[in-house]
Amino acid sequence: MYAKVVELVGESQTSWKDAVRSAVREASKTVNNITGVEVMNLTANVQNGDLVEYKANVKVAYTDEEKGTAR
Repeated sequence: MYAKVVELVGESQTSWKDAVRSAVREASKTVNNITGVEVMNLTANVQNGDLVEYKANVKVAYTDEEKGTAR
């Protein structure tokens, strides 16, 4: 199987899990046949001692199902 990978940063006001979901959701708008996600790094913005924005650097893998090759 051939796969292609795109790197993204997802953001959320709620959690790192939601930040990952946000990145995958955004990728799915322009990329078909997503097969997996690898979380590379988790970070957050802090204000007044509280976490206010969660960020997830991810790699999203996908295939070109019709041709059997990555596009």
